[in-house]
Amino acid sequence: MAMYRRNLSISRITLAPVAPQHCHQHRSLYAGGFSLKNSSAAVSRTRGFRYSSRVRASSSSGPENTKFSVDLTDAEDPDDVLDVPNLRDKLKPRPSPFITNNHFGGGFVSNDDRVALSALRYASAESMGAECLSGHDDPDANCVLLPNFAIRAGARETIFMNPNETKVAIVTCGGLCPGLNDVVQGLVYKCADYGVPDGNIIGIQYGFRGFYDKKKRPVVLTRQNVEGIHLEGGTILGTSRGGADMDKIVRQIDIMGIDVVFVVGGNGGNAGAAAIQKACEENNVLCSIVGVPKSIDNDILLIDKCFGFDTAVEEAQRAIICAKTEASSAYNGIGMVKVMGRQSGFIALDASMSSGVVDICLIPEVPFKLQGRKGLFCYIEKVLAKKGHCVICVAEGAGQDILATRENETDASGNPILKDAGKWLRSEIKKNIHDVDMKYIDPSYIIRSIPTTSVDRIYCKILAHNAVHAAFAGFTGVVVGLVNTHYVYLPIPTVIQAPRKVDPKGKKWNQLLASIGQPTFV
Repeated sequence: MAMYRRNLSISRITLAPVAPQHCHQHRSLYAGGFSLKNSSAAVSRTRGFRYSSRVRASSSSGPENTKFSVDLTDAEDPDDVLDVPNLRDKLKPRPSPFITNNHFGGGFVSNDDRVALSALRYASAESMGAECLSGHDDPDANCVLLPNFAIRAGARETIFMNPNETKVAIVTCGGLCPGLNDVVQGLVYKCADYGVPDGNIIGIQYGFRGFYDKKKRPVVLTRQNVEGIHLEGGTILGTSRGGADMDKIVRQIDIMGIDVVFVVGGNGGNAGAAAIQKACEENNVLCSIVGVPKSIDNDILLIDKCFGFDTAVEEAQRAIICAKTEASSAYNGIGMVKVMGRQSGFIALDASMSSGVVDICLIPEVPFKLQGRKGLFCYIEKVLAKKGHCVICVAEGAGQDILATRENETDASGNPILKDAGKWLRSEIKKNIHDVDMKYIDPSYIIRSIPTTSVDRIYCKILAHNAVHAAFAGFTGVVVGLVNTHYVYLPIPTVIQAPRKVDPKGKKWNQLLASIGQPTFV
């Protein structure tokens, strides 16, 4: 009997055979820095053979690379599921208001529906991306066991809240990202579809502090006043980072009689959502907390992609094409674009690939050196000699090991404070490569503040609808996301352990290198 590994470091999920003798190693690592044994995501049973999955991640409390191990010995066992908390034992079941039309003719999702978390099986340890197989394990990795299946998202035939009496709060947290208004609108529309009356849906202004900030009272959201907001960037509710008092938040949830809180945020926002859910439980405040994961960097674990990412890539590659025009129009021209990506280089990678004009892509996950025969400067000179110009795309978190980032210093959301890689690299190139015409473009705030593209607009709408379905189904402490091309509900603690990262040995990074001919700069 074989075991398999599922690679989550790129948006596609992959599987690889793992020797049975490594099972004990995975179990011992399971008890380490990223253990889920005290959360609702814990594995329901232990068996002799396991599927394991690898996630490229980083955390101040553990090793750089996190591996999720998935137990697939009994692949047909529907109880082997990544379970999520619920409030059903405290709520009264009732038929869905969509029964009359069989949910618009499409039917309902069963609570026993499952989404498999596996898609690909490696033939051998030599297959691309299979470096974590038997004999190839990363010594810095940490393995966390996960079950085989996730709970499928969607409308249930039985709901656990009375729509006519339900009061809903929506809050957006963290930095801006394309799609925030789309999600807010989708949440309001779907709550109204369920029958939540006007006046019972409120928007919390400027992040979590808006729950108790007397200067910024909650605003009422209705179908009428959110119509058309999806055509605008930003968020009509405002946003902020950190600074939240969880005790005050839970007290206000209780005082205002809020039954559901939708948190639209990234790792920091969802960590806040998990803290609110825990505090509600400890204080016997009956409220469903549901997250919609937002990350322009696309760095949420397990989820195929975050909303706004496709839009960010589209806008980033526009800036790269402009850099190409500038560079190719100058003698020894160098066009460099810095894009967002603190710890994960997905925007830089995808924008470089889609633009088709990038010569060099630098991301946080892949170290590089500047000097020497294999260094970055030498390669830039080779490109200039061959083409007469060079285009570089750099993620903001690239080269921080050279820049000596301020250790352990973070912003209000817990993100590491970085030095400006773009300006530093521009300066170093000018110092070391003579007679070049350097053009530097930083489109970061343009990228994150624009309206969504059509693909993201659809994705935001479906995420929002499934978040509302989760709340009315009685779930709490969950996020909704696309996993292996299907919408699922995941426990918040599972996805916020560490940022998801590009796998330097994986297929996606290799595809870019093969496409642009970039060597390794080490």
